[in-house]
Amino acid sequence: MFAPPAAGFSGPSAPPAGMFDSVPGYEGTVAGGGGTVNELHRAFFVNIMPPLSLTLRLTPLSADSIPSITEDTAREAFALFASSKCCYSSAPVKDGVITSMDAFNTYRYRLETFTESRSTEWSHKPYNGQPVDAFSQPSPGPWDVPAKTPSFFVGDKQVMKVPYTSSMKPCHACVGLGRKPCKHCSGFGNRVCSPCNGSGMQYGGNQCLHCSGRGRTNCSFCHGEGAKQCDTCRGKQQLLVYISLTVKWTNNCDNYVVEQSSGLQVDNLCKVSGKRLFRDSQHLVYPVMGFPDPAVVSAAQRLVGEHQGKYSATSRILQQRQTIELIPVTKVTYAWKGKSHIYFVYGKEFKVNADNYPATCCCTVM
Repeated sequence: MFAPPAAGFSGPSAPPAGMFDSVPGYEGTVAGGGGTVNELHRAFFVNIMPPLSLTLRLTPLSADSIPSITEDTAREAFALFASSKCCYSSAPVKDGVITSMDAFNTYRYRLETFTESRSTEWSHKPYNGQPVDAFSQPSPGPWDVPAKTPSFFVGDKQVMKVPYTSSMKPCHACVGLGRKPCKHCSGFGNRVCSPCNGSGMQYGGNQCLHCSGRGRTNCSFCHGEGAKQCDTCRGKQQLLVYISLTVKWTNNCDNYVVEQSSGLQVDNLCKVSGKRLFRDSQHLVYPVMGFPDPAVVSAAQRLVGEHQGKYSATSRILQQRQTIELIPVTKVTYAWKGKSHIYFVYGKEFKVNADNYPATCCCTVM
């Protein structure tokens, strides 16, 4: 029978606080994250709100100047919609007669704020002879570490090691031994024989063939050794400990759609595109003014102020972009079997909404 492991053989599961060096500029960095670099952001990157006297003025096309869709287009869109539903009959499409088509075109204002945020945490990995450079030179600040050039308005992330923070430490998980007790046999290397329940004898008084009368069998998980390679250091006994910097680029987007009186829910318009009337992209955009619809002007001023106040407090604003689109919405009224029904065709994709389709089978929930 194997002896149990020595006391203290199994190290702590989490790195002890004393394992990490005190690096100037990174005093708040902990293991497992939590070190968002807000204070340094405020010190070195100040996002200035554009002066109100420089607000942009433009006069785009009005909603009324965009022609409505044709009856043929409305019919084709309706037919495609019905054919995509397994329980919808095509009869209303084939036999229905369009009686009126009314345009309820509306505007969508979109503001995108592309930001960069940085966070730090202590990390470690098995030591395989990597360079150890802690304190050989002063470590650059979190915002001084070069990162790749991002593509504007595309989310991305880069994780890198902060220079001059790497040191070699004994593995905390195995106390620098490279091996840990096998949890399946508690480090003994053997387990109670299950066929004879540890008695060494089988039914009838015969010696247990499975354990040869020992009452115990070698542990199959550690092959009788009582210990397994440490998963933390991969048997290397030492860890490379360093500060990891995560640079995250995020495209923060908000939309405002002007309410229209057609009866079509605004949520339907989120998934379609419209005719672009205006686009402006710069470091910090100016609130739009002079637009024919005052609701768009109000939304632009509100969102620009909210974005620049909210995101400059926790990240660095790299670029902003604002867009105004005109979304075509047509309310189609048609007659079928002596009754009047409606459906909506909207967006450049000619999406259809027909919540009260008149010819569905019993399995369709309206």
